[in-house]
Amino acid sequence: MPATDDLITRYFEAFNAGDSAAMLDLLAEDVVHYPNQGEPRRGKALFAEFCAHMDRCYSEQLTDIVVFTNGDRAAAEFTVNGTYKADDDGLPAATGQTYTLPAASFFNVEDGKISRVTTYYNLQDWIAQVAPGAA
Repeated sequence: MPATDDLITRYFEAFNAGDSAAMLDLLAEDVVHYPNQGEPRRGKALFAEFCAHMDRCYSEQLTDIVVFTNGDRAAAEFTVNGTYKADDDGLPAATGQTYTLPAASFFNVEDGKISRVTTYYNLQDWIAQVAPGAA
C-alpha cells in the first residue's frame, strides 16, 4: 500500500503527463469527485468522463505543487497553467486563450487508493482571464 504522499504525488505526475488511465488506476472504484462547480461524481466511470471532457476543452500543466498529508488525508496547493482549447458549456468561447490561477485539491485515501478528490479555484478569476478582451 503506497504512502499517502507518494500516492498524491503520482496522481499529479499522471495529470501533468496527460495520462488519465494512470490517474484512474490510483482511484478507488467508488471514488467521489467534488468539482469546483457542479454536482459530485461517484465512481471511476464518471471521473473518466470528466477527464475526457477536460482533455477536450483544456490543456493544463500544474506547477508549484506542494502536497500536505496527515494519515489518510491530503491537500495540495498548486498553480494551474492552461490553454482553453474548445468551448465549454456556459463559459466564454474558446480561442486558445491562456490562463494561470492558483488552485487546491483535497483527498481522502482508503486502502491505498484515492477515495475522494475535491478541487477549488476561483472561477471568476478564470473567466476574467479568458473572456473576450481579456489581456
